[in-house]
Amino acid sequence: MAARIVTEPLQTCAERRKGGLHTIRKVAPYLWPAGELWVRRRVVLSMLALVLAKVVSVLTPFLYKAAVDSLSSESRDDTWLLAVGAIGLTVAYGVARLGNTGFSELRDAIFVRVGQRALRKLALETFTHIHRLSMRYHITRKTGGLSRVIERGVKGVDFLLRFMLLSVGPLILELSMVTVIFALVFDWRYAVVVLVTIGLYVTYTFKVTEWRVKIRRQMNEQDTDANQKAIDSLINFETVKYFGAETREAQRYDAAMAGYEVAAVKTGLSLSALNFGQSVIITCGLVIVMVMAAFGVRAGVLTVGDFVMVNAYMIQITLPLNFLGTVYREIRQSLVDMGEMFDLLEQPAEVTDRPGARALAISGGEVVLDGVSFGYDAARPILKNVSLKIGAGQRVAIVGPSGSGKSTIGRLLFRFYDVTGGSLKIDGQDLRDVTQDSLHRQIGVVPQDTVLFNDTVLYNIAYGRPEASKREIVAAARAAKIHDFIISLPEGYDTRVGERGLKLSGGEKQRVGIARTLLKNPPILLLDEATSALDTQTERDIQDSLRAMGEGRTVVTIAHRLSTIADADRIVVLESGRIVEEGRHDQLLAHKGRYAAMWARQSAEEDGLPAARPADDGGANRGAEAAKDWPDNDAWRRALPSGTGG
Repeated sequence: MAARIVTEPLQTCAERRKGGLHTIRKVAPYLWPAGELWVRRRVVLSMLALVLAKVVSVLTPFLYKAAVDSLSSESRDDTWLLAVGAIGLTVAYGVARLGNTGFSELRDAIFVRVGQRALRKLALETFTHIHRLSMRYHITRKTGGLSRVIERGVKGVDFLLRFMLLSVGPLILELSMVTVIFALVFDWRYAVVVLVTIGLYVTYTFKVTEWRVKIRRQMNEQDTDANQKAIDSLINFETVKYFGAETREAQRYDAAMAGYEVAAVKTGLSLSALNFGQSVIITCGLVIVMVMAAFGVRAGVLTVGDFVMVNAYMIQITLPLNFLGTVYREIRQSLVDMGEMFDLLEQPAEVTDRPGARALAISGGEVVLDGVSFGYDAARPILKNVSLKIGAGQRVAIVGPSGSGKSTIGRLLFRFYDVTGGSLKIDGQDLRDVTQDSLHRQIGVVPQDTVLFNDTVLYNIAYGRPEASKREIVAAARAAKIHDFIISLPEGYDTRVGERGLKLSGGEKQRVGIARTLLKNPPILLLDEATSALDTQTERDIQDSLRAMGEGRTVVTIAHRLSTIADADRIVVLESGRIVEEGRHDQLLAHKGRYAAMWARQSAEEDGLPAARPADDGGANRGAEAAKDWPDNDAWRRALPSGTGG
């Protein structure tokens, strides 16, 4: 136990150093990209301007010393000072200071395009990679937290580029040059004092900052949590209102912000301790060097100008050193934030194209599931050895209770996941052997819950085929029975639908989703409860549109409302991940099995009557037993405490 307690901090430090270096190595190619000479030229020129700025900065105190010596009439061997005069030296001093600023600004001006290009490339790569990640990753990841990771990561890269390259590098160069000047112009003891002061300052700064980084990490976690709760609550605005939960949501948010407040207070207090400690160290070093210089002046070894120059150098290195704590802390935090972003970039995509994968070639649209097995969790299989052939141009419906695997087949067909057993083929081509882009182009999906972009109606319909003309978009809207509604809006097709389409009703969103799939015009259609949000009349109208659109295409319909798939060429009944029945509507009713029980129950519910059990003749008992398996609609009411419900 003791050994573990001792070694854990060492491992943490080693991992931290390794992680920081790993992150810096990840950023380096964006600053020195192969094949982009203009970027490399700008980096070299900005570094050259940086060096010139620091050389001018280090030489400036010499002019200050010369001007002071000239005014104090203490110049001895420097006869050139008498010719130039104090005024000329003062002007030269001003020009030198201006030159330092000018070269520094030139450095920033040259480097700004390099830095912004790197940020853009990184942001684009991260954004693209996130879209490549699997459905499994996205349904387990919090969107608000994910956006925060990207935001902080990009800001971290920006800070690292601006301060590590343009502040820490110049600081190290300047400190080295000042130390050499102290050793050569004055005495080695001056250099020792400066080195000890810098060493103590840097050590203290790094130690305290490491402690502060831990507090900052806690503060970031609380910030992410509060941000996630805020986004989650705002996205579910209607639900919050339905349950009168505004106060409850505010309390949840405030609780997260309270944790952030505690961490932020600790951060502020630790910053005060850091600043005061830094001030003590640098002031002690300054006083020691100034006292040494004062003794030198009294002894006649140094001039007043030398005394002033020593002070100027110490003040000159004090300013960037005071900034070092902030820079180091931010660099450490930037490395943490960037590390999270690069961890995201290194997150492997679960579904990838195989090397040499070909584009899917559609000859008819036949879909074959051959012994397909799949489970989101290895310990909980969803589909169990399912074999199903959907002929080209057929309309096949898949029905069954919740959790039976209906929607899972749709996700596998679109290749959100790969099968864990068996194979899934289209026109004889295993989906694992074709490119995902070509597969997605050939399949049109109308999901149960259509989510729209916060843009115009026109944009959302055109999303199915961005190059489509306005005429084609309107034709798709007419086919989806939504054109009349759109033109009744004040801005027509230019009406914005709001975030996730909240300005539209569920049925209107669904019809926009159907319109964009109609516009895509794919050879294979996947309708996942596509009309569940529509009223009966609209559903009938759209069913006619979908039926017409399905002519000559393969249509896979995942349905709960059985009346919508009664005319399907074949109906497949799933239960517990297995096919238990298969056939046409009339055949399955005559069979009086699982499907018949489902039909009887839904018909009774639509008529407002108790569900009738099929008569006990032939296979009737199977239907009756099947009906028993369905949930008791009144069971929940009996489970409530006395006086609840009604």
